[in-house]
Amino acid sequence: EEYLKQRANEGTTAASAPTAPPKPIAEGDFDATAAIAAMETSQTKTVGDIAAAIPDLAPKPDQSYAKNDGFTAMDKAVSLQASDAPGPANVAWISDLSVDGALSSLTIFNGPLSDVPHLIQRCFINEGMLHFFLDVRPRAYGAHDLRTADGNYPGPETLGRKAFEYSGARKDYDTKFGTEELISLLDDTVAKLEGVTKNPGLGDDGLSELEKVTLGPLAVDISMPLTSGNVDTLIGLREKVASMWLGWATDDSHAHRPGAPVNSQYVYDTKYRQNCYGALLDKYVGYFGQADGAKLAAADSGPLDEAYVGGGS
Repeated sequence: EEYLKQRANEGTTAASAPTAPPKPIAEGDFDATAAIAAMETSQTKTVGDIAAAIPDLAPKPDQSYAKNDGFTAMDKAVSLQASDAPGPANVAWISDLSVDGALSSLTIFNGPLSDVPHLIQRCFINEGMLHFFLDVRPRAYGAHDLRTADGNYPGPETLGRKAFEYSGARKDYDTKFGTEELISLLDDTVAKLEGVTKNPGLGDDGLSELEKVTLGPLAVDISMPLTSGNVDTLIGLREKVASMWLGWATDDSHAHRPGAPVNSQYVYDTKYRQNCYGALLDKYVGYFGQADGAKLAAADSGPLDEAYVGGGS
């Protein structure tokens, strides 16, 4: 947590602004269509690596869309390959999403039988700018929404005994997942990017309520010019973080022990995913307009009830 205080104070945070009506997607210094195509190629390999390592991962054709299926966003073709693993791996949802020349996104939600973090990776391109978001999201409530801009959390004088429970959840996440390896990877990569502007994060007034309750402590939300160098750097980061997630997902030590409160984890996960959908809906409506944004957010979020992957057991 001391590191997070230091990290929160570094750099300048972009001022928040009301969501503007979506503008036509344009190409900047680097071709937007080529950039999304490169990300799509990389992401296809990433999902293939996940499928190879998790044998019970299976496609969900009824919730998938090919580019020729007629699903569009702002007249751009949408591709979404959905999958899940209802067996021992207990992956509740994977969405491998691409919108030609506009969006590349990977969403992974885990089922309640492990404590492996959810993973969100998203690149949106508009008017020569690349907007990047990455979050390795904790599976237990750690009061991250109450974190101040300087990285402090309320203590027992404010939250009573709950403060110790939340502190324990944060420590568990930091020890297992939010390690120095991940922190250094994120910070070193952002430092290599050209023309970065940081968008509002935890503790900033510019966040919506749904963003506050869904953001993880290490979330990266930045904007930068669309350049070939930035695209290549972000592709490398996305691949490395996805590989880290896969390592966690295939490590039996992260499975819940017999007798663990799986049902309460299911209840928490279900509410959390509903909040994630609400936050994503606001984001996609801002990107693609009300009708297309709402349709895309629903498709990308997948089923909001995880019972079918064993969550109710």
